[in-house]
Amino acid sequence: MPSYIKVAKKAEVPPGEVREFHANGKLVAVCNVAGTFYAVDNTCLHRGGPLGQGVLNDDVLTCPWHGWQYKVRTGEAVFNPAIKVATYAVKVEGDDIFVGFEE
Repeated sequence: MPSYIKVAKKAEVPPGEVREFHANGKLVAVCNVAGTFYAVDNTCLHRGGPLGQGVLNDDVLTCPWHGWQYKVRTGEAVFNPAIKVATYAVKVEGDDIFVGFEE
């Protein structure tokens, strides 16, 4: 069962946007897909680009450095589903967003 850490307020991640947050010694990218929040590791698997500074289009997050794309629901790379960025459980309580990390 994951241990949840508060990372942000819902208002900090508007619909259709992605933001970077520090949690549990990691940098995570929190995405708001039409009011549902997802969290993925902030580091692109291609060359280490900051996914949290990328562009979110529906549920696809594009790395700002070289354009690699990931589905935020699963972490799968769009061009090759066998390549996956780590995903984290997310829960919302009131206005707070929590990201879950396995212990």
